[in-house]
Amino acid sequence: MDPYKYRPSSAYNSPFFTNNSGTPVYDDNSSLTVGSRGPVLLEDYHLIEKLAHFERERIPERVVHARGASAKGFFEVTHDISHLTCADFLRAPGVQTPLIARFSTVIHERGSPETIRDPRGFAVKFYTREGNFDFVGNNFPVFFIRDAMKFADVIHAFKPNPKSHIQENWRILDFCSHHPESLHAFTFFFDDEGVPTDYRHINGSSVNTYTLINKAGKGHYVKFHWKPTCGVKFLLEEEAIKVGGTNHSHATQDLYDSIAAGNYPEWKLYIQTIDPDHEDRFDFDPLDSTKTWPEDIVPLQPVGRLVLNRNIDNFFAENEMLAFSPGTVVPGISYSDDKMLQGRVFAYGDTQRHRLGPNYLLLPVNAPKCAHHNNHYDGFMNFMHRDEEVDYFPSRYDPVRHAEKYPILPTVCSGRRERCLSEKGSDFKQPGERYRSWAPDRQERYVSRWVNALSDPRVTHEIRSIWISWWTQADRSLGQRLASRLNVRPSI
Repeated sequence: MDPYKYRPSSAYNSPFFTNNSGTPVYDDNSSLTVGSRGPVLLEDYHLIEKLAHFERERIPERVVHARGASAKGFFEVTHDISHLTCADFLRAPGVQTPLIARFSTVIHERGSPETIRDPRGFAVKFYTREGNFDFVGNNFPVFFIRDAMKFADVIHAFKPNPKSHIQENWRILDFCSHHPESLHAFTFFFDDEGVPTDYRHINGSSVNTYTLINKAGKGHYVKFHWKPTCGVKFLLEEEAIKVGGTNHSHATQDLYDSIAAGNYPEWKLYIQTIDPDHEDRFDFDPLDSTKTWPEDIVPLQPVGRLVLNRNIDNFFAENEMLAFSPGTVVPGISYSDDKMLQGRVFAYGDTQRHRLGPNYLLLPVNAPKCAHHNNHYDGFMNFMHRDEEVDYFPSRYDPVRHAEKYPILPTVCSGRRERCLSEKGSDFKQPGERYRSWAPDRQERYVSRWVNALSDPRVTHEIRSIWISWWTQADRSLGQRLASRLNVRPSI
């Protein structure tokens, strides 16, 4: 199965210029005028078409993950996990699946520097025999919030001030001071990992909890983790300033140049699994996206490897119009009741319908490479050629049938309809453990970044005190160091 042939081809290129309708253009240098200097005529259709198309070249950029780079490659299964999932592309060691991956920053605009302190997106579209599977994650294994109700708010807080269009620490710290669950993500954001060296040297994580389902219908909660074979590397402040000041697209260029030179980036895929019947054995909620699953309790299991060995052919077609959604899964992989994931399943597909139109999944880079059939007709920019007479189901005039049933979880849901917080476990334990795992010089850099952020003149004494109190609960020495440098008395 070659996914690259399923795209509009340049094979029909003419040796001479034409307009979009294919009409020959004998002069693409001069407008049609009255005399050599006279006014331009409105009837110059080629000029009007050329300008009109140019003015519409840009499409709405992504609200998040606008700045990114893509590459193609394959995924190869190296370890048998068929006892955990009936997903066809994971059926046995040696099975290869073509894919396209996209890496990105999260908060800033399409042309922003790639040295900004920011999470990095890590997304992979697998073109499987049973349809596409979109892995949509980040390099951080946790997020700042645990409920999708606050997703727009946390992004707004991290985005530039709507009045000045300047990203400001006081806005970030103000919002997150209402959410102690954000502490864990800050141990990545203000850590050295907050500014990766490039895209080849980052981890990837699903962040959210999914569910694997085997042939017998048994489900296991799962988190996915990508580990780069070349290791994780990051830029410290002075290095980031130097690199970003030299080339604001350094990570995109590094990815492209490495593949062009035959130095193919590779990641190993690991999973962690928890039997839902055993989730009460842990002191954390497995469905909480602000918590990690400790590897000494829930060990990593190897699955396969991802290799990027081909650059994209066109940045717009295969990066800007490339669209991912956590809702795009295949048999054997499903969702969980993770509140963040539940919101993302809707939001990601919906933002693509806004950006690219209702038929965005017909675009070659997004379309499945297996046979597919449904009755999703018409709509803006529907370019699929169809000659069927039946556009409903079922019909005695159309032989199409339901697919063979595959296992789904027989979940029973019960409970009161209510809006409530999920607060199992401590929001302070894992951040403190992570801080204590660092070498002293790394701890010092982390403290310095927090002192800098909390020294923002618009951060109030109340907000500063909240953060020092929280960090004291996570690690007493960390709280004391912050309090000492900021002249604030720690209180719990």
